[in-house]
Amino acid sequence: MDLNEIRQKIDQLDCQIVQLLKNRMESARIAMTFKETTFDEQREKQILEVLSQCESALLRSDFIKDVYSLILKESKNIQESIGPVIAFQGEHGAYSESACMVWDPKLAPMPCHEFADVFSGVEQGVYDYGIVPVENTLGGMVGAVNGQLIKSDLHIVGAVKMAINHCLLAVPGTDYRAIRRVYSHPQALTQCREYLKRHNLEPVAHYDTAGAARILAEERPAATAAIASKLSSRFYNLSIIQEQIEDLDTNQTRFVVISRDANKNHGSKCSIVFATPDKAGALFGVLELFAKKNINLTRIDSMPDAPGEFAFFLDFEGSIDDPEVAGILEQVEQSCHHYRFLGCYDEKVAL
Repeated sequence: MDLNEIRQKIDQLDCQIVQLLKNRMESARIAMTFKETTFDEQREKQILEVLSQCESALLRSDFIKDVYSLILKESKNIQESIGPVIAFQGEHGAYSESACMVWDPKLAPMPCHEFADVFSGVEQGVYDYGIVPVENTLGGMVGAVNGQLIKSDLHIVGAVKMAINHCLLAVPGTDYRAIRRVYSHPQALTQCREYLKRHNLEPVAHYDTAGAARILAEERPAATAAIASKLSSRFYNLSIIQEQIEDLDTNQTRFVVISRDANKNHGSKCSIVFATPDKAGALFGVLELFAKKNINLTRIDSMPDAPGEFAFFLDFEGSIDDPEVAGILEQVEQSCHHYRFLGCYDEKVAL
């Protein structure tokens, strides 16, 4: 052991402490949903008393109380000042979080483990909004999200079409020539296959791109890098070895923003989901309604719903305020045995 190794260990611990503080502040903000006031004197007293008992030779009880008094003060500031919250699936630095910032940088992004957690959290009022990917130009539709849209009563209130640019990240000071293996989500590894092959790098699958960056920052394994977003490099204090390492420059993901309340100010795009009767020409009949009015369809997708039945997703340019659009949707609803208007909204583009 030498001084350099000890400092690396300290850097690793500092990174973990900051991530834990971030998690605590997020939990404190969510707790505000279930409280009537930010200040609970009895609760704060209990926290300080319990933690002060964790003292040791190198950690005095008065120091613990001082540190946690500051943490509790900042928690109250966050509960009082932070505005609406938007949930996303993944860890901080995920591409979904980047999409959050494109849609509205003033919102506070909160990570969720699963897509279902995003939907249920918005439905229960824990989060004001959620943002989820519905389709990717290389991977196609995101089945888990679209399945939730069929079942949920939430409304689409916005959308973001965003380019997915992968970065090769490493711990600061890493010699790129020493890198031998790369962590990332299997899809990201596949999208960077030629780059990895060209540089003789071993791909190692991880459940999440941002999660791979976090593990790299916290554990600092030797000769290892991660493929993740540029945002991840900022969150986890990692160096960008190279940007835009994906094999194809056509990698784009479309995200939708969901809310319990529909848009008050309607936008220029609409989404619907429906199921047609099981008879020849039923789907054609729906699509023909839009063609006759020269309305541009921007997405047509389908996925199994009930046994023997398919749900069709349709996005098109137009506003529900347009009488022609409203008339078409009334005919669609009458001709289908399942129909739901998902929302009328504006879409932002970051390519």
